[in-house]
Parts: sequence; structure tokens; C-alpha cells
Amino acid sequence: MRSARRLLLLAASGLALSAGAFSVPALALAASPAAVQVEGQVAPSDPWAQSASDVPADPAVRYGLLPNGMRYALMRNATPPGQASFRLRIDAGSLMERDDQQGLAHFMEHMAFNGTKDIPENEMLRILERLGLAFGADTNAFTSFDQTAYMLELPNTQDETVDTSLRVMRQMMGDALMAPESIDAERGVIEGEERSRNSPQMRVLKTQLALLAPGQRLSQRLPIGDLEVIRTAPRERFVDFYDAYYRPSRATFIAVGDFDLDAMETKVRGAFADWTPKAADGAEPDLGQVQPRQPQTSIIVEPGVQSSIQINWIKAPDLDPDTFNERAEDIRRSLGLAVLNRRLGEMARADNPPFLGAGAGYQSLFDSLDAGVLSVSFTPGQWKRALETVEQEARRLTQYGVTAPELQREITEYRTSLQNAVATAATRSTPALAGALLNAVNSDTVFTAPQQSLDQFERIVADLTPEQVDAAVRPVFEGQGPLVLFTSPVPVEGGEAAVTAALEASRQVPVAAPADQAALEWPYADFGAAATPSSRTEVSDLGAVLVRFPNGTLLNIKKTDFRDDQILIRAKTGIGSLGLPTDRFSPLSLADTVLNAGGLGKLTVDEADRVLAGHVINTSVSQGEDGYVFSGSTRPEDLALELQVLTAFLTDPGLRPAPLQRAQTAYPQTLEQLTATPGGAFAVKGGAILAGGDKRAATPTVEEFQSVRIEPLREQIKTALASGPVEI
Repeated sequence: MRSARRLLLLAASGLALSAGAFSVPALALAASPAAVQVEGQVAPSDPWAQSASDVPADPAVRYGLLPNGMRYALMRNATPPGQASFRLRIDAGSLMERDDQQGLAHFMEHMAFNGTKDIPENEMLRILERLGLAFGADTNAFTSFDQTAYMLELPNTQDETVDTSLRVMRQMMGDALMAPESIDAERGVIEGEERSRNSPQMRVLKTQLALLAPGQRLSQRLPIGDLEVIRTAPRERFVDFYDAYYRPSRATFIAVGDFDLDAMETKVRGAFADWTPKAADGAEPDLGQVQPRQPQTSIIVEPGVQSSIQINWIKAPDLDPDTFNERAEDIRRSLGLAVLNRRLGEMARADNPPFLGAGAGYQSLFDSLDAGVLSVSFTPGQWKRALETVEQEARRLTQYGVTAPELQREITEYRTSLQNAVATAATRSTPALAGALLNAVNSDTVFTAPQQSLDQFERIVADLTPEQVDAAVRPVFEGQGPLVLFTSPVPVEGGEAAVTAALEASRQVPVAAPADQAALEWPYADFGAAATPSSRTEVSDLGAVLVRFPNGTLLNIKKTDFRDDQILIRAKTGIGSLGLPTDRFSPLSLADTVLNAGGLGKLTVDEADRVLAGHVINTSVSQGEDGYVFSGSTRPEDLALELQVLTAFLTDPGLRPAPLQRAQTAYPQTLEQLTATPGGAFAVKGGAILAGGDKRAATPTVEEFQSVRIEPLREQIKTALASGPVEI
């Protein structure tokens, strides 16, 4: 099945934002091992994406095709050293199920671990555990709408570990037993998963799919399936699905790790060469067509969910190959949406904001439809203001476009992210690379190296104009609809008709052009004369250096090779949660909320973001048990600036009232959401119980949380930060 280039379902309460991988275009279509057909060669269900693209693939990946149609992609990577990640993807998921097989794609994923022709039931996991692979952490799998993937994390690349892991995966793919007694024993496990997933969020997802894709297969084939099928399906139905879709022409094997490519390729070809299909290839599903739609609203009331509205515009899916022109259009659209999302984020952080959070995105859903979406979350009862604000802000963007400074800022942010990826490319983690390759295969995109991505981006934005971005982003908010999904913990007054009418009324309100933003400069570059260390001690067994300064500050430095061009910083000071009272709630326990979102004394959070654009600066503050921890991560060229940011947070925190007010507004609904599930209820109540009633471990009540006032809290935080030595 050809998967869409963007494959993320839009959770009803979430935001839909995406960014792809990019590379330099070739002058002609790139050749691919899969594109060469030889006598006796079985064609795979999908060729490599680069065979139909002018985007060259990462040359570090070795692609191959077995005569039986199985594809493989191998990549050497030594982070961590001596380890490897295996992935085996089957090009089939719940969309391939017949009506009487609903849930069997996921059920089959379980059965693949429950005995094969040569490996008895219960022995497979023991074999892997003896090699050091823990079940769950190192041995796992998942089933989606359009794929089933099996994952092994190898603790070493010794021959025994590699050969045994390949043998196990080969057996799972082609020789699963599916014994009737094993199927019966597993039915209860699947039912238990269904019960645990039958949450408010799952019911919202079902409502969402029914709204977006009525009559299409996507809304009828959730991977968890149908309980009646799970309880009663005979072995023959499992065998039918397994033999039709677990076949080499639908399989892609991925190996990334610290190994010799030639040796691994020989092992892979040897392990899977004898795999042959047992039946005819399974049919590709009829996914249905996007039908003409009028404006429509669906409301789902579920106690414990976040109040949110999602406005969707749907259209037929874009199934064009992954080419340079497609990626250029994606980038232009992404930059325009980034401008809108930044505007919405600033509105959410303002005083008396119209909503708790909002965002816009564009996604493709499993070859079934494309959707432009506006999402907004708010406190119960405040939906009308939130709806009007996001609708009008999106229309402001499509009517007046992005400004040149806004576009340049997003280009700078995008470029910085890609540059950082290039700088750290040599120390990317093996599991992350294996996952990225798996995603590229599933989404029919060309897997590219970070440098290729950066080079292509530079070519795309070299002469980019705001008008080109405007043209790319306008279609996001066009199409069938708008289709509104309203999720609420309480009934909505006026129902669906009131929401539809409010949206239509908002669309008639004129909008003005956005106001220009004043230029800003970083005001925290000077903290006085540099101090001379009073002592310097080398700790050879730790490979660290300890530097003491006259004011008592202690600096600990350790050089590592874990990740190229990355510097991690932690500065600790003050009194942490151990200094809080044990018998009553302390407002100081909310210090994190005010510190992180309160900005600096001379800059708000959004102003600081504007000034720091183009730099790799990541900063957060948390209250630990024995102090406040200021954490940062950066690259060498931005180290001085990162230290200035951390010092500014320590010496001149903004401590503005708006973050506390927003948190207090959202807290009742947040607490209700948490207590709607057993795990959430334990998170709320369990801490204090396990701590013997210690209030420092207790979740505050709504009354306690909302009783906090910013003025005394501000003074308490300043006192706490000033009451201890600084250790970096």
C-alpha cells in the first residue's frame, strides 16, 4: 500500500504540526536497486521512493532487494558502540482486514511471538532474553492502519546475537504456528488492551474519524478491531490474513548499528532467501473517496477531556511521489503555518488570553484524505471567544499574508534546526535512525542525510518571497467543510447548531492587517567583570575538572563524545522541595510554572524568543528536592549566549502574573482529566499516600491552587533562589 507522505492522525485535543526531511534534488530521477528488474525477480509491493524521485537518497544507506521481493536497508552507525537496531515492516495493517477480520492485524502481531515451526511457544522470548534482549524494552512491535512493524534492539553485534535475531524474525514472518489453543489464550490479552484503550480519548478519535471520513475505510478499521471478532475468530481467519499479507514482497528489513555492511548484508540475504509466500497476495483495500461536504459540527461530551475545538477542511489525498517540487511546496506551507502558530502562541501567552492553546497544521491521513486543521483548547464555557479568535486569525493570514520579518524569522529557525542536525549527524542514536528509516519506508519518502536536507532547504528559500508562502498556505483552509469537532466535558448550550452558526458569523467579521513588531536587542550581555578562579582540581578517575570561584560558585566540567557539537548545562541553587513545609500546601511548589513561562525582567517569553531566533538555546527551570535546577542545551558557538540566558533567569526572572493566571484557569479541568483514568487518579493521590501524608508529595486541590497570589509568591521565589550557593 502506498502510504501518504504525512501520516499523523490529528488527535482532537492536539495540534497538527509537521516538518519533513529535505535533500538536494538530482538532475534526473535517481536510480534505485528496486528499479532494476531481473528474470525471476518478484516485485515488492512498493518500490523504494527514490526510484520515482529526483531526490537522492542518503549514500550511507545500502538498499537491496532479494529475489523473493523482500527489501532491505542497512546503515552503519556506532552510537552507541557495539549495538544494533533491527526493524521488520510488513506492508499491511488494519486497513487490509475484511469485515470478519477486524482486529486480526493487531492480533497477528501478538501471535507472531507465540510459537513458530521451529521455535516452541514461550521459547522465543527466552531465546532473546538469553542474548540480553528484554521483552518490551528491546523486543516489541506495533500495528497501525497501514503497517505492522517488529523491533529488536540488539545489545551487541556478535555473530550469535545477530544470527539468532535474524532467525527469530524470519520464523515470525513466515512460519508462525497460530495454534488454536495459543489463539484462545491470547484473546483475553487483546480484550484487556481494548479495555485499557477504551478511554475518552479513544472515543474522541472514533468521533473524529467518523466526521472526517464517513463511508471511508479509515473510519471503519481502527487497529484494536471488533471485540466480537477478537473473541470468536477461528484459526482459519488468522491464517488467511497471515498468508495473504505476511509475504516477502510486502516486507522491508532495516538494520542500523555498529557492524560491517558487507557482513550484515550477507547475513540478511542468507536468513530471508528461503522465505516464500504460501498464498496469493492480499488485495489492496478500497479506501473510498472524499465526498462533497457542507459545514458540519460534531460534539462529543466526555467527562475528563480537554475542552477543545478542531476546525477541518478536507480534500482528496495528494499521492504524488516525493520530489523536490513536492518538498519545496511542503516547506513553503510549513513556513506559513509556522508564522500563524507563532501568532497564536503569543496570543495564548498574553494577559487574559482568548484560549489556553491553539495551532494550525496540514496532514495526510493514510492515503484517504488530506486535512487542513485549526485546533484550539479553552476552559469550559469559553468556546465562542476561542472559536472566533482562531478563525479570524487564520483568515488574517490568508487575507494579508505573512510579513517579510516574520518569514525571515521562521526561515532562520528552520535553518538553525537543520544546521544543528548536520553538526550532530555523526552521533545520532542507532534506534532513532532505525525509526527514521522505518518512517521513510512507511511514508514513501526518500531518506536523506542532514547535509542533503540543509542544502535543499537553502536552495528552496534562496529567493523565497512572502507571496510564494501565502500562495502555499491559503489552500490549507480550503476544501470540503469546514468540519468542526467539539470535545467537551460538559454539554454545550445550543448544541451543534449554535457552534455552526457561531463559526459562520465569525467568518463574516472583517479582519485588519497584523501590526508590525518593534525590533529588539538582547539586554543581558554584561554581568560585570569576569572572576578569576580561586582553585582548579582535576578528578582523573571521573575525567572531570572542578573549578571554584571566590563567590562560592562551583563549576564542574566533563568532556564527552556522546553527541557532537552539543553542550549540556545544569546550574543548581537555592532551596528545593525539601525546604517546603510537610503539613500544608506551599505556594512555592508552583514556582516552576511562574519561572518557565514568566520570561525575564526585561523581556517577555515571546520577546526573548524573537531576540534569540537563529541560536540553539534551550532553557528550563525545575524545582528539585535540594534546589532549583536551571537546565540548558546548546552548541559551542552559542555557549556564551546560553550562559547569559541562564544567568538572566537566575538573577532577573520575569515572574509575571499571566502564567499563574493561565495555570489557575486551566487547573480544574486538568485535575478532572487526570482523575478520569485509574493511572491519572493514582498520579494525583498516590504521591501523598506513599509519602505518609507528606504535603510536599501531594497534588494541590483546586482551592489550594487557585488561592495562590503572584505578589507573595514572587518574593518567596526570589528569596529561595538567593539562599544557597550556585553549582554548575
